[in-house]
Amino acid sequence: MITKGIKELCAEAEAEIETIPAAEAVKLMKDENVQLVDIRDVRELWREGAIPGALHAPRGMLEFWVDPASPYHKEAFTTGKKFVFFCAGGLRSALATQSVQRMGLKPVAHIEGGFAAWREAGGPVEAKEPKLPSSQK
Repeated sequence: MITKGIKELCAEAEAEIETIPAAEAVKLMKDENVQLVDIRDVRELWREGAIPGALHAPRGMLEFWVDPASPYHKEAFTTGKKFVFFCAGGLRSALATQSVQRMGLKPVAHIEGGFAAWREAGGPVEAKEPKLPSSQK
């Protein structure tokens, strides 16, 4: 039996991290010192679209991509920019933001309500087509 559920975990994360309303995040999109980070599964991007210019960092690899000692490290996380994470509805991104903040990545925040709230706030969305291996083209 679990002793703490997802509601409690997300509430704890929200208490530790910065949460940005979607309308404010739309404005931050043009700030060159801010990098939006989409942690949704690639199939969600194909189905729902993506935010132009957002870095796609799947939730399952995020900590590995952030850690410079990891063989999977991505240089994009060493820019010194503010990283603003989002998922579909704001729950996964709250947990992800808490995790990378605990790792020492700064400054970080997440979008309240995630991609759904972004769309509701009028944020731009672009189609994301599946990339087929060259052998399947």
